[in-house]
Amino acid sequence: MDVIAMELQNLNIGKVKIKEPLAHHTTIKIGGPADLFIEPSSVEGLKKVMAVVKKNRLNWRAIGRGSNLLVSDKGIEGAVIKLSNGIDELKINGTEITVGGGHSLISLATQISKKGLAGLEFASGIPGSVGGAVYMNAGAHGSDISKIVTAAHILFDDGTMKWLTNEELEFSYRTSVLQKKRPGIVVEATFKLCEGEKSAIVSQMLKNKDYRKDTQPWNFPCAGSIFRNPLPNYAGRLIEVAGLKGFSIGGAKISEMHGNFIVNAGNASAEDVLALIQHVKDTIYSLYEIKMETEVEIVGRK
Repeated sequence: MDVIAMELQNLNIGKVKIKEPLAHHTTIKIGGPADLFIEPSSVEGLKKVMAVVKKNRLNWRAIGRGSNLLVSDKGIEGAVIKLSNGIDELKINGTEITVGGGHSLISLATQISKKGLAGLEFASGIPGSVGGAVYMNAGAHGSDISKIVTAAHILFDDGTMKWLTNEELEFSYRTSVLQKKRPGIVVEATFKLCEGEKSAIVSQMLKNKDYRKDTQPWNFPCAGSIFRNPLPNYAGRLIEVAGLKGFSIGGAKISEMHGNFIVNAGNASAEDVLALIQHVKDTIYSLYEIKMETEVEIVGRK
């Protein structure tokens, strides 16, 4: 990896680190080292990174702000590419916006609300990036990204870039075509919004933020919702009725505020969280014969 890291540094593409702890880059503050950690400073730099990754046949994955992500204690093999500053440009053209994959979703919702554009109010409390939101079709408060995205510009690992339409992204509940069928990096996305009353938009955003503060444990490191809702049931409600709120294994604990959140209550490991996830699955199945599926993405060495 030293040779590849040197090659990338010589290309002046941004930050390049070896054995960078991913606990520094996930919202739950858990995760072992990435063999190679790269934070490109531009889209051109990102393209160069992918070319080097392909040439050296490295495994790779992209991350944004590290929410909805549980990284193994043993870390991730190959390259981890983080999109942030430099891949976060925002362009506004009437009610249509195009925004970089590294842009904070919360920051975007705030900026857009001040322009009197409606449609992103649901995202005002989602602590992820635009790229991650498109990748997993993030949503809240009865809406999701699929309702507003018209297209996304994707960098594939063969170095090609292509705009995929909403239909081609194949959105469904907390997923898209990018998760399995066509792995790629969301470089930018275009959203179709609508004009609204600025004060009403800001008011709704504040209500959404307050609701999250009142019902979800963002005062502790966490990854967001752990389980998909097994509709018509809700994961948090099933876990609460099963009496599992507050249950802990090691440093990982089921939040007492919301049953579908596992928090890092103090030096939790990924193994602690995985054991807690399995305990919830076993308990819910034994009580209700409902199979719980994880929403959080579990990645890294086993």
